[in-house]
Amino acid sequence: MLEDLKPHIADLRKRLMYSGIALFIGFCACFFFYEPILEWMMLPVEAVLPPNSTMVAVEIQETFFTALKVAFFAGFILALPVIFWQLWLFLAPGLYDHEKKLVIPFVFFATLMFLIGSSFAYYVVVPYGFDFLINFGSAVVTILPSIGKYVGFFTKLLFGFGVAFELPVITFFLAKIGLVDDKMLKDFFKYAIVLIFIMASLLTPPDVITQFLMAGPLILLYIVSIWIAKVFNPHDTTLDEDEEE
Repeated sequence: MLEDLKPHIADLRKRLMYSGIALFIGFCACFFFYEPILEWMMLPVEAVLPPNSTMVAVEIQETFFTALKVAFFAGFILALPVIFWQLWLFLAPGLYDHEKKLVIPFVFFATLMFLIGSSFAYYVVVPYGFDFLINFGSAVVTILPSIGKYVGFFTKLLFGFGVAFELPVITFFLAKIGLVDDKMLKDFFKYAIVLIFIMASLLTPPDVITQFLMAGPLILLYIVSIWIAKVFNPHDTTLDEDEEE
């Protein structure tokens, strides 16, 4: 058993190494330009801060570790195509020859959907979410957001939305290899709604509007995923007829 797993473990180690090298190169490149990247990250919160408020660093080392967080997240975005490519190469040995040719569409659309999800979070969810959090109680307290905690929450939110928007791509891949069909997704729909709202409550600020801003697109993406599965791996109705007989 262990002997059979050794080639897969070695291949996994190889793919992780290449992904790590790409991430390290992206991190190093972005670290030298972290200031404009950080300024871009701060735009949504600065737009809703009261006039007498500003971003602050609570601890001495906070600005340095914030720069590391910024460079790591930006480097991860740059390395995404390589990471998805290595993921495909790891899965490729278990695919048919015609499925292996889907590597370029997979890398392109997986990267694109992650960027779309992150952009939706940046331009829609973050402004609404931080507007609620900052203005709540601002009449009695002065808001001085910690730059380190803000960047940590910001990157978590964008990463969460980016991963969530991969749903159609994952469905396409699973449908192509025959693991899911449209009937399976339809039957799971009511449970998916519950899971989507749980995830939305965990990843977004604690107000109903931003939670719906995440849950709404995810429900729509799930419906799109059902259509994708119906196109690429429709449920075989003859199986249902055989079971009834």
